[in-house]
Amino acid sequence: MVKSNRDTISVNDCQILAHYKYEAEQYIITLASKEIAENTQPGQFVHLSVSGMLAMRRPISVMSVDKGNGTFDLLYKIVGEGTRQLADRKIGDVLSVIGPIGNGFKMTDKKIPLLIGGGVGMPPIIAIAQNIKDNDYFNPYVILGSEVPFPFETVISSLGGFYSSKIHTMPLLEEWGVQGGLTSLQNFEGVYEGYVTGLAKEYLDSLSKDDLLNVEIFSCGPHPMLEAVSKLAKDFNLPCQVSLEEYMACAVGGCAGCVVEVQTESGPAMKRVCVDGPVFEAQTVF
Repeated sequence: MVKSNRDTISVNDCQILAHYKYEAEQYIITLASKEIAENTQPGQFVHLSVSGMLAMRRPISVMSVDKGNGTFDLLYKIVGEGTRQLADRKIGDVLSVIGPIGNGFKMTDKKIPLLIGGGVGMPPIIAIAQNIKDNDYFNPYVILGSEVPFPFETVISSLGGFYSSKIHTMPLLEEWGVQGGLTSLQNFEGVYEGYVTGLAKEYLDSLSKDDLLNVEIFSCGPHPMLEAVSKLAKDFNLPCQVSLEEYMACAVGGCAGCVVEVQTESGPAMKRVCVDGPVFEAQTVF
């Protein structure tokens, strides 16, 4: 985990610059904030006020940033009244946003990051890919899974490499020159049929013993998926970082409403997902 830097947390009035709706009540919203775009690290999130009607803010992970234009993108899905009201907000509206918050992913000296995201857990994984895309030291492979239609067009990769001619990828990954593949159990055209861990295992099995020594797994998604990814990491004796998703109230460590049990050198301890996480070493959680 990276050391939390609370000095970067700020309250911002962010104008909505774009707001796209996709199938299965999924949305991608672009907000303007030079401070958030400049300071956000992969795995961090923002806490936004969706309307004056609801007192509680909603935590949403940052998917990508554009530092040059001072903007950031969020992917969310309607799951309750808060996100339903957020979906009603229009271009030009201004939202109060606190962020960036939390400890994000920490890149290590492992040259082959295996990035695994599922559902609304895809954004932090996409954020890692964006963050390291221009760093020739890393050779990442991205696996994104969804049981509803993906909130983007899918394309066949021209980058070569593992499974590139057989399964589709995300256009943004293709644009960044990052290899990846999509998975689902829903028999979507061009998508690997199975769980993210199925494709991940095939990818790991394709690597040489020397390459396996340089792999680290980074993952975000539903709890059962993270548990399965953590088991896969144990089976291959690989380090693994996971970003947890929990309901939050204050999101800045004051209310302790998002605590999880984590194994430490001193034994079990309760940690706050918002500020101690959301990223933890997998073996301390699962």
